[in-house]
Amino acid sequence: QVQLVESGGGLVQAGGSLRLSCAASGRTLKNYQMGWFRQAPGKDREFVGSIIRSGGLAYLAASVKGRFTISRDNAENTAYLQMNSLKSDDTGVYFCAARGTDCANYGCYSMINEYEYWGQGTQVTVSS
Repeated sequence: QVQLVESGGGLVQAGGSLRLSCAASGRTLKNYQMGWFRQAPGKDREFVGSIIRSGGLAYLAASVKGRFTISRDNAENTAYLQMNSLKSDDTGVYFCAARGTDCANYGCYSMINEYEYWGQGTQVTVSS
């Protein structure tokens, strides 16, 4: 199985940027489609984005499209979430997740229970 560790969270002013990293160990990242999710205080965990194993196709939630970018470096066993133009609504704990096969349907890649492995999360706080 694969272990995931997120990093890069922190406190940032509205309009600022952060880049989150998700480092994999145990198995190589290229075997997994990667997802990013977030959870705000008192709210359910929600889909942010996903990227297929090759990195050739990525999906983003409507709320972050145009501001966030997902990428991956399979050679470095790391996935990334670049977050620009941050808003206070982006505040929450950000999680990366992995699933063993690629899926191209929103009903698949956006669903929490479609991912087998999860990191512990990293806090992102956006001050207004």
